[in-house]
Amino acid sequence: MYPLFHCRQWVSSGIAFGVLMVLGVTSLLSDAQAQISRSKPKPMAPQDAYLQPVAGLSYSQLRLFREGEKEFKVPWVVFPLLGGHWGLGPTFIADACSTCHINGGRGITIDDTIIVQQLLRLSVPGEGPRGGPNPHPNYGDQIQVFGVNVGVKENLKPGEAEIYVDWQALEVELADGEMVSMRKPIIRIENLNFGPIGATVMTSLRNTQAVFGMGFLEAVPEATLIRLAEDQKKQGLNGRLNRVYDDTLKKTVVGRFGWKANQPSIRQQIAVAFIGDIGVNSSLYPDENCPKVQTICRAMAPGNQPELLDYNLEQMTFWHAALAPPPTRNSGSEEVVLGERLFEQAKCSGCHLPELRTGNYPLLPLIEYQTFRAYTDLLLHDMGEDLADGRPDFLAGPRDWRTPPLWGIGLSAQVNGSTNFLHDGRARNIQEAILWHGGEAKTSRDLFADMSKDERNALIAFVNSL
Repeated sequence: MYPLFHCRQWVSSGIAFGVLMVLGVTSLLSDAQAQISRSKPKPMAPQDAYLQPVAGLSYSQLRLFREGEKEFKVPWVVFPLLGGHWGLGPTFIADACSTCHINGGRGITIDDTIIVQQLLRLSVPGEGPRGGPNPHPNYGDQIQVFGVNVGVKENLKPGEAEIYVDWQALEVELADGEMVSMRKPIIRIENLNFGPIGATVMTSLRNTQAVFGMGFLEAVPEATLIRLAEDQKKQGLNGRLNRVYDDTLKKTVVGRFGWKANQPSIRQQIAVAFIGDIGVNSSLYPDENCPKVQTICRAMAPGNQPELLDYNLEQMTFWHAALAPPPTRNSGSEEVVLGERLFEQAKCSGCHLPELRTGNYPLLPLIEYQTFRAYTDLLLHDMGEDLADGRPDFLAGPRDWRTPPLWGIGLSAQVNGSTNFLHDGRARNIQEAILWHGGEAKTSRDLFADMSKDERNALIAFVNSL
C-alpha cells in the first residue's frame, strides 16, 4: 500500500493535470477564436485602399505582414530619445516611411514649403560605382533637407540644403479649342551648407510613388520582359530594360523599381530608401550617409549596428510584396467601356500593357503564375525633351522613364489627397499627365488631344477605374 501522502500527491497531481488540460484546451480554443476573429475581413476605411494584404495569406504570413506594416509606420529618433527606433540621421528627409508614403500613396507637393514627400537626386558627370550615377562629392546622390537635433546646440546637425519647388505656368490648346492649364517645376535650392553644388551638377526631382502591388511586379520573369521589349520594336516602340547592380547578389540584373527602373528588388529599394531618406543604415548599406566634407555628420552617435535590423528589413520586404492592388471600379459603366476602347485606339496600351503574368516567386508562392492588370511593361521609354531630367541612371538615359503602373490611380486622392502624377508631380490630374507625354508616346498624346471632350472624359474615366 502506498503511503497516504503519495495518494494525496497522486490525487493532487491528477487534479492539477486535469486543470492544466482544461486550461490548455481553453487556451487553444482562445487562440483559434482569436485567429478566426483576426482573419475576418474588417470594413475598410477609404484611405486604406492601398494597405490591404493579398487574399489567402496564412495566419503566420498575416502576422508577418502586420509586423512589416508596423515597421513602415514606426518613427525613427536619435539615440537616446524615446518614442521610436534609434538611428535617425544624421541627415534625413523624413523620420518614417509613412511620412512620405502617406497611407502607402503618392507624394503631395506643397508650395513654399521645404520638400518632404519629394526628393532631389544629384549627380555629376561621369560614371559612379558599378555603373550607376556619379554622386556629388559633398552632397552624395540626393539632398538631405534636415539634420538631427537632440536638444542642445552641440548636437545640432544641419541639413545639407533647403529645397523648394516653384511652378512655371503654361497653357496647351486642344483640337476642339479647350485651353488646359499646365505647370512645370522650377527647383530652388537655398542655404547650401557644404559649398556650391557646381555648374555641371545634374538634378532630378522625384515624387513619392505608391507602394502596393510590388510583389506582382517583382515576380514577372525576366524572360517575359525581354520578350516584351522585342515585341514592342515591331510596333515602332523602343521599350528597353535597365540593367542595374544588385548589392545582395553582387551582380548586374534587371531593374524594376524606381522612376528609372534603377532598383532590382523590393529589398534593395527599401534599404536604399532607409539610408537615403531616413539616414538609417543596414547590413546592405552599413556606412552612414556622410560625405567627407560633413565632419559633424561622422561624429554623430549611431543607433544599433546596423540600425535597421535584418529581421525588420525582411518584415518590411514581405509587407511590400504582399500588399494587394485595389480592385477595379465602375468597369461596366458605359463611359468606362468607351474609355477602354479609346485607350486602345490611342495606342496607350503599347507601353501601359494591360496584362502581365507572374512566374516562380518563393517569397510569396501565393501569387505565383497569376495574370494581373497593372498597365505597365516595366520597361524604359524615351518620353521626350519636355519630361527629360538630363540625368542618366545606369542604362536609363536623360529622357528615359519606366512606364508607371496605372492600377489604383483613381483612388490616389481618396488615399491621401494626392493627384500629383509623373516623376516630379507636375501633373495635377490624368489629363495633364497625358498631355506631357512626348517622345515614343507623342502619337498617343496627340490622338488624345484630338478627341472630343466627351471622348477625353471617357478615356480619363477608364484610367480612373483601374
